[in-house]
Amino acid sequence: MKAQTVRKLRHWVQLLAFLFFLFLLIGAGRTGFLPADLFFRLDPLAGLTNMIAAREVVPALLIGSLIVLAVSLVLGRVWCGWLCPLGTVLDWAPAHRARPKESDLPVRWRQAKYFLLLLILLMAVLGSASLLFLDPITLTYRTATSAAWPALNALVTGSEQALYAVPWLRGFVDAFEGALRGSLFPTYQPLYGLGVLAALLFLGLVALNAVRDRFWCRYLCPLGALLGLASKFAWLRRTVGSACVDCQRCARACPTGTIDAAHGFESDPAECVMCLECVPVCVRVEQHFVWRAPWRRAGNVLPVWRPYDPSRRQFIASAAVAVTAAGLLGSERTAGRDDARLIRPPGARKPEFMAQCIRCGVCLKVCPTSGLQPSLTSAGWAGTWTPVLVPRLGPCDFSCNACGQACPTGAIPPLGLDEKQQTVIGHAYIDRSRCIPWVDGRNCIVCEEMCPLPDKAIKLEELEVWTPGGVTAQVRRPYVVHDRCIGCGICENKCPLKGEPAIRVYPPSEVGATG
Repeated sequence: MKAQTVRKLRHWVQLLAFLFFLFLLIGAGRTGFLPADLFFRLDPLAGLTNMIAAREVVPALLIGSLIVLAVSLVLGRVWCGWLCPLGTVLDWAPAHRARPKESDLPVRWRQAKYFLLLLILLMAVLGSASLLFLDPITLTYRTATSAAWPALNALVTGSEQALYAVPWLRGFVDAFEGALRGSLFPTYQPLYGLGVLAALLFLGLVALNAVRDRFWCRYLCPLGALLGLASKFAWLRRTVGSACVDCQRCARACPTGTIDAAHGFESDPAECVMCLECVPVCVRVEQHFVWRAPWRRAGNVLPVWRPYDPSRRQFIASAAVAVTAAGLLGSERTAGRDDARLIRPPGARKPEFMAQCIRCGVCLKVCPTSGLQPSLTSAGWAGTWTPVLVPRLGPCDFSCNACGQACPTGAIPPLGLDEKQQTVIGHAYIDRSRCIPWVDGRNCIVCEEMCPLPDKAIKLEELEVWTPGGVTAQVRRPYVVHDRCIGCGICENKCPLKGEPAIRVYPPSEVGATG
């Protein structure tokens, strides 16, 4: 197949891969035969980091990682140029390319991505997966889940409300709601903390295109660095013929700036993303993509090492930073004792959870109540972006076990629904200084009514008490049977008090002042 034809095919593959990524994201938990975490299974950086940090082999991640690495050994960085959703967004975004007489950025800047790669892997050796929020698949999925999709849903809902005010449009709005609400758009408004921060981080990476095309891929992407190391041995290579007239058009067209005019317009296979943008601009058609097995190459079988490739000095620097970072994270106050409101998803084990969680946000997307939220401070810096349950925002749905089924690494175990309904994630405690029956002498049995357990964990004790008006009344006061409570948080979520609820859920190890 001609390179021109393959180049056109690439754009269609990019589009289809991006739409498939969105399909899995939107349908997470509902697609059935397709796993919502498919792109994470094909992410070797996430897979290797998770397995190293957790000291455990995850078959799905291992197989997917090996497939992508094997493809890179044969075809080069096709993942970056053809399939990566973040790479596709960067290709679609406006970009700045060096002009003919404009000096390019120093090539040693490319060392940054290798430094980040080594830092992530070395911290994983020390048991920390904290820096995986820089993985491009994680970063893109998290931004779409916690920022873009909730914002789009809010805009759609607001537009529907505005259009419904026009009588002759109500039929259209009702039809739209019936057709797409619950299938394409959720029936509730997703609410996520850190959504603005996730959006700003993502937009900042896209904005770096104004400095250089695919700035993230050239200088910062740790996954690109890992695939680049494998691609140094790739069988498929770009070659330049002897009739090249040094027009430099291919160098200016290259989105990763890897075509080197000083070395016969060669390209580094570790930096080339196989986009083929150099093909149509060549005036003499003197560049070709040819198959050349390592053992059939002339001269040295080993790949050419560039000045920006990982060095012994860089490895030592990365190791020093990793050890320092691991020590600082281990000396946080949260390392000694969790935040009193740190409630993890059902079955998440401490400390294994921190090493296994890759901060992808899949569990947040499938949570039907938006109760699972990304952590910023409650789990310390080491636990940034890991999921925590915020019952006041949304409880752990008693009839749902989606988070464990969707988690790509097993950080949240795939519990059966019966087992999940018996798994303790916390205990509820009543604040008698705020509870209506305890303070005002008026009946309120919302928490007892809302408790989903067949044998209620919240009971009512009927007493004759003095009311603030100076008369006696029969009041049913709630109390918690902690041996039965699993900490789902429905009672806290439904407490009718404004602001702080009168009943709150704490982790199982915490002891409240009241029952």
